[in-house]
Amino acid sequence: MKVHYDDEVDALYFGLSDQEPDGVIEMAEGVNLDTTEDGKITGIEILKASTRFNIDTILSYTLELDKSILKTKAA
Repeated sequence: MKVHYDDEVDALYFGLSDQEPDGVIEMAEGVNLDTTEDGKITGIEILKASTRFNIDTILSYTLELDKSILKTKAA
């Protein structure tokens, strides 16, 4: 996942895929999902982001991963 904040327009973008989006679904005013034709979510855009939450918190996060989800079955 890539996170980008554009302070000139106060927009935060979470890139979830390298796939190019084909469309946009507006979830709420200023919150948009970029999607592919087959319904996969490729990104999330939040406009007026600094009025919705603390940008510094989002840009300095810690990722915790449950290692049990990485287990794969041997063939």
